[in-house]
Amino acid sequence: MTAFIRREWYTLAIFGMLLPAAILPVQGDAAAIFSVLTKIAVMLLFFLHGARLSRDVVIAGMTHWRLHLFVLATTFVIFPILGLIIIAVPGLTTAALGTGILFLCVLPSTVQSSIAFTSIAGGNVPAAICSATASNILGMFLTPLLVGLLFKTQGGGVSLDAVQSIVLQLLAPFILGQILQPFIGKWVARHRALTLTVDRGSILMVVYAAFSEATITGLWYRLSASDLVAIIVIDVVLLIAVLCFTYYGSGWLGFKREDQIAVTFCGSKKSLASGAPMANVIFAGQNVGSIILPLMIFHQIQLMVCAILARRFAADWERPNATLAKR
Repeated sequence: MTAFIRREWYTLAIFGMLLPAAILPVQGDAAAIFSVLTKIAVMLLFFLHGARLSRDVVIAGMTHWRLHLFVLATTFVIFPILGLIIIAVPGLTTAALGTGILFLCVLPSTVQSSIAFTSIAGGNVPAAICSATASNILGMFLTPLLVGLLFKTQGGGVSLDAVQSIVLQLLAPFILGQILQPFIGKWVARHRALTLTVDRGSILMVVYAAFSEATITGLWYRLSASDLVAIIVIDVVLLIAVLCFTYYGSGWLGFKREDQIAVTFCGSKKSLASGAPMANVIFAGQNVGSIILPLMIFHQIQLMVCAILARRFAADWERPNATLAKR
């Protein structure tokens, strides 16, 4: 039991965020302060990645067009197809929840957790940064376009605030880290535990904030047990299907292990941070709470499942390296 806790403490910590979020959810002024601290953690994470990675490695990540094309195709083609198949099953979901499932499927990938899990698992971090960021920026335009094609909704355009947030919170710190890389890069590389701590800490902050939001809005209490079970099962099946497609598909196409990991984590995620504000604009006047609920649950499931996968990938990589080091 002790060995299991030592090995899986991070996964247990993510599940453990349920309790404080249910008993003491962050709200009001505290939520505003916590939001600022989370943004600072994210900016620090990207600054450290920029400072740690050499210029040659970053350029190689940017030019890995096959990887980026695979991720974008999974995010904006494979996911929507799976969503259409799911809602076509008679009696599986209500109209609002079916809309929520399909809306989930047309959203861009996450940025922060995709990169953090790729880093923890020993994947191609520069490619993950480029791919996840491109997904989010393109998603500002592709998601409303896909909603217009797949739904019969009316609404205005999507705010550019999310694009500005990506630039200021993610790209700017990364570029600053790259500028300072010749001066502090070796120090950051020697202190890998610092980057790992920020990686994992920032994800725990995101999970706590997401669970707190669910508790405060009372979404967990407005559903019937059968509806909740249906959403959870659909989300789990959807995530497993895409994880298998990205991991085994990228392997079949000849991607290296580091690239496989980046594709798996970037291609299987959906962004709650982008999805919630988009839903408020695109589905204005409708039951937005029910529409974003499948996304909220998927968000929690993807973090928990990917935390386990990242730890497994890292362990599989460390085991043969440790054996070689003893020889």
